[in-house]
Amino acid sequence: ATVINEYQIDMRAKWDIFCRVIDNYGDIGICWRLARQLVAEHDQIVRLWVDDLAAFSHLCPTGDPAASVQSLDGVNVHRWDEDWPVTPPADVVIEAFACHIPPAYAEWMAKRTQPCLWLNLEYLSAETWVDGCHGLASPQIRFTNKHFFFPGFTTRTGGLLREAELLTDRDSFQQDIQAQQLFLAQFGVARPVGARLISLFAYENNSLESWLNALSSATQTTHLLVPEGKIIADLKRWLGVATLQAGDLYRQDALTIHILPFLSQTDYDRLLWSCDFNVVRGEDSLVRALWAGKPMLWHIYRQDEGAHLLKLDAFLERYCSELSPSAAQAVLTFWRQWNQDEGLTSGWEKLQEAWLELSAHSATWSRELATQKDLATTLVQFHQNWL
Repeated sequence: ATVINEYQIDMRAKWDIFCRVIDNYGDIGICWRLARQLVAEHDQIVRLWVDDLAAFSHLCPTGDPAASVQSLDGVNVHRWDEDWPVTPPADVVIEAFACHIPPAYAEWMAKRTQPCLWLNLEYLSAETWVDGCHGLASPQIRFTNKHFFFPGFTTRTGGLLREAELLTDRDSFQQDIQAQQLFLAQFGVARPVGARLISLFAYENNSLESWLNALSSATQTTHLLVPEGKIIADLKRWLGVATLQAGDLYRQDALTIHILPFLSQTDYDRLLWSCDFNVVRGEDSLVRALWAGKPMLWHIYRQDEGAHLLKLDAFLERYCSELSPSAAQAVLTFWRQWNQDEGLTSGWEKLQEAWLELSAHSATWSRELATQKDLATTLVQFHQNWL
């Protein structure tokens, strides 16, 4: 068998990140951001193992979905096949979101003279128990301990993904009207004077019709920018059309709906920075919306027995803690209505009344979160302290 060993000569810390793409792009989106940041900002050597390169290529258009190995932005991206190659393990091994490393790889870990730091990178949660579980070790048969690493919103967690220059780039972009216009123009979007710009990237929602009705009948005009995704089916039903694709434009009274292509991570950041309100889904998009510093709504991934609603309420408790009672109630009402498929008209109306406070709060919350260490930095420091 061919031995894959990019790590043979270089003495820098070597990382293997394993990612299985489930049914959306959040898992691979987080892993791809993390891998690039470890290389670019921390001078680490990173291999990213992905089982679905077709999904990965949506986020990284320069990637080749047919390549078994490719170098992209300094990261060695490998296709994770069932037929596992002979691969010496890295210094740090990350199982992203409870995926399991191949048994053959684990066997190599057991034979390694210098133990590997084995990490399970967990899903993001604002629940209080996360603080106490972050970094805990779990003994593994025949192998070293596996540590559970939790992203989070406090200094007792691993923090959030945030590139070193992200907020500087955001501020520069948001202060440059021409840069925003040029960015939007590439998708055929021209923002009308006085119109509110909203991005919509969400899961399916049976109550979307009520929100679209409220936007279309409002006194203020809205330009709704919708990257291709799961919510398209609901939009087709409301519009009464058979197909929707990138570039399509529809107007209904005060509401204009503009369909965008699926965006690269860089372009998605710029979309969030350009808009006045962002509807986002999953984990990766939530964090990017927080860094945008704009009012937002999080469509959390639905779980069995309503477990996702507990996670949603835990986040809302943190997010709303410094809002006035009326503004906090407006956020709670609209977010819960959205995530429980309830009518959205009343909640949206209440949100408008708190708009100025929410705009200031979103910017402040983003700045306060940025005072904490980012996820890539805490991972590198955890490894250094473990050695």
